[in-house]
Amino acid sequence: MAEIIPFRGILYNESKVSGEEVVAPPYDIITPEYKEQLSAKSPYNIVRVDFGKELEGDNGSENKYTRAAEYLNSWLDKEVLLQSKTPGFYAHEIEYIIGGQPKRLRGFFGLVRLEELGKGSIYPHECTHSKPKADRLNLLRACRANTSPIFSLYNSPEKEASGVITMVMRETQPCMEAKDPEGMIHRLWAIADAGDIEVIKNDLKNRAVFIADGHHRYETALEFKKELDKLSAISYKLSAKPWDYVLMFLANISDGGLTILPAHRLVREIPGNSLDILSKYFDVEILTSMEKMGESISRYEHALGFCRHSNNNQYILKHKGAGLEDSHPALKGLDVTILHELIFKKLLHVTDIEYEMDLKETAEKVQKGLYEAAFFLNPTRIEDVERVALSSVRMPPKSTYFYPKLLTGMVIYKFNF
Repeated sequence: MAEIIPFRGILYNESKVSGEEVVAPPYDIITPEYKEQLSAKSPYNIVRVDFGKELEGDNGSENKYTRAAEYLNSWLDKEVLLQSKTPGFYAHEIEYIIGGQPKRLRGFFGLVRLEELGKGSIYPHECTHSKPKADRLNLLRACRANTSPIFSLYNSPEKEASGVITMVMRETQPCMEAKDPEGMIHRLWAIADAGDIEVIKNDLKNRAVFIADGHHRYETALEFKKELDKLSAISYKLSAKPWDYVLMFLANISDGGLTILPAHRLVREIPGNSLDILSKYFDVEILTSMEKMGESISRYEHALGFCRHSNNNQYILKHKGAGLEDSHPALKGLDVTILHELIFKKLLHVTDIEYEMDLKETAEKVQKGLYEAAFFLNPTRIEDVERVALSSVRMPPKSTYFYPKLLTGMVIYKFNF
């Protein structure tokens, strides 16, 4: 079973800084221009640590990773960052609007003991790329801290931990609050009561933990643990070491506050007779308006949208059911599998793929000729994520876009050794 424990979190000192000036979105969605804007907000913005700038003259001893460690330690010395005096969990709520409807995502921050993925109680659902892992590993080596949490899910219909979180939010004041540029409000509460901590730990006993967002960070933390285990085999005698754990935000699927959005695909090259090739495995329907694309594909269990620069029409591709006989049973019923395994690999031989979350912007990039074609997807369902993860297989990268995104800087875990 997954081991989840409280910890002495490091939080910004709101008597010295404003939450909105120091937090940042996840590193992988920050553009170079926005990185500059975040840095300009405050000399203590977390982007300087979690996703620092590369400078001319950087070398092995002076670079964005060494600067990150210097910032982090300096802010602790100046008490811009404060470490909690006692271990606890940290309740977290994101208040947001999606499709015109208000929603609340609730959960808590805790430490989860690292284990090999799929061999215990922690399950991935997506494949990863090597480049982001190298960057995250270098940051871990320098800072010896988790500055950006992993977004994970569990499913507890009993909602015992959820009840504690709701009670804490109702009866106490948040220790941090920040509004992000999209208007979402992020709040944080400390959970220090021993009884509340035990309720949360007991509710998650024997629960599977599914990584929603942060596969790269988890795999990096596991690799870093193995490095330190080798270095400390003689000198560090404790059975549970600080680097045996990783910072996670855990949300209960049964609470219903989560949203999954699709990531649409853009490709630069595609065969000229693509529709003829696709028609063997798909019923092809012409769509009169791109504005109806999302609504139209949502009507079908397995359908993809398609458009290309050299053709003014838009299409719905309805899968006939064949072509994926060699795929794992847990994967073959997914639209992302149909797209990647059948269309990209077997039929059109597409390898250069880009991702875009906004449907309108995806279509505009094709219309402007920046890309030759686009494929539009329905969102992956949460029950599909659970099924795939428990089957110990993985979806293609960017099969899910969990929303809302966690802010970096709400709470930090630093290895004290």
